[in-house]
Amino acid sequence: MLSPAQLAFVTGSIQRVAAEVILPRFGQLAAGDIVEKSPGDVVTIADRDAELALAELLVRLLPGSVVVGEEAVAASPAGLEALHGPAPVWIIDPIDGTEAFVTGSPRFATLVALAQHGRLLASWTHAPLLELTATAVAGQGAYLNGRSITVARPGPGLRGLDVALPQPRWWAGQDRERFNALFLTGISPAFFDTSGLVYVELAAGRRSAMVVNWELPWDHAAGLLLHAEAGGHTRTAAGAPFNLAGGNAMPVAVAPDPQLAELLLAGCSAQTPQPVEHRPDLG
Repeated sequence: MLSPAQLAFVTGSIQRVAAEVILPRFGQLAAGDIVEKSPGDVVTIADRDAELALAELLVRLLPGSVVVGEEAVAASPAGLEALHGPAPVWIIDPIDGTEAFVTGSPRFATLVALAQHGRLLASWTHAPLLELTATAVAGQGAYLNGRSITVARPGPGLRGLDVALPQPRWWAGQDRERFNALFLTGISPAFFDTSGLVYVELAAGRRSAMVVNWELPWDHAAGLLLHAEAGGHTRTAAGAPFNLAGGNAMPVAVAPDPQLAELLLAGCSAQTPQPVEHRPDLG
């Protein structure tokens, strides 16, 4: 576990890299600064430079640690194997919401998490233009700009429940069938732009729940710990906790309590969806 001074160093490093590497490129990208990694998935020079800068600072802070970064893994997928090893792992998404960043939207953030043996130890979400920094340390609660936060406690039932979902253009395989089944339960869906900021909104009680259909660790690690420390729960379609190293059964429900997570997953899998009743956890 990091000391208070080390935790503060990570927070300061993320904020400094955002200010010195990312923000100077905001609204200033040339055509050659943007590359499409795959159809619809872009990366910029700011993503790559920020990840390199953070990786250098964080490994120096914690000798023996390794980095799993979105851009490094895109170049060499074998880098994901570090999540299976014994060393502490820094999981980095230098710009979560690169599409927003490219189009001039302030809804982007830097996500960093520290994990070891598959267990999340600390996390940071920093959205510089929104003046938002969310942090969590395992067993020590969740904080947004230094203030303690907790998840919302929605009323009974899925009907009318606000649920964040990935945009339909990212649905693949059985996703359309699953999400259309979930709609029949009467939820109030909203399609999100960046998972990192939605995790913050969930942890702060500004949203109720989320269902996702992918497991890339840099998109989820920081938010999963923040949400858990705010009192929330995450379940895969198999009923298990989210595994950072992969192999999770999709979809994954992120909710304020286990019962609601299970109801969301049941709604996704129902052949003939029926309204379901949520009984809040009173424990």
